[in-house]
Amino acid sequence: MIILTPGNIADCTVAPACVGMMAGVEKLLGDKAYDSNQFRKSLREDGIMPVIPGRANHKKPIRYDKEAYKGRNVIERCYCRLKDFRRIATRYDKLARNFFSSVCIVAALVYWI
Repeated sequence: MIILTPGNIADCTVAPACVGMMAGVEKLLGDKAYDSNQFRKSLREDGIMPVIPGRANHKKPIRYDKEAYKGRNVIERCYCRLKDFRRIATRYDKLARNFFSSVCIVAALVYWI
């Protein structure tokens, strides 16, 4: 599933709405940008295990499944592959619908090849 979100707001503020659109999620792998106590609480309430490392400024270290977190590199490689296309990496299209269409076409192309 591909969801286009506004680029001018923090990831952790729009993440609960994005997660709410997906069904059957057991674990959520996220980077430190999603480190928010409120987001972790909402994930646990929905029965989803957060696999998100804590930021360095936490007084108490956050525990997370380090083995599961290693699988996040697959997600990062997918983003890097999409960004191989200049139109996606530079956000050449200014309209959200055109950019989203470009991302969908490139994702299909990358999946097909």
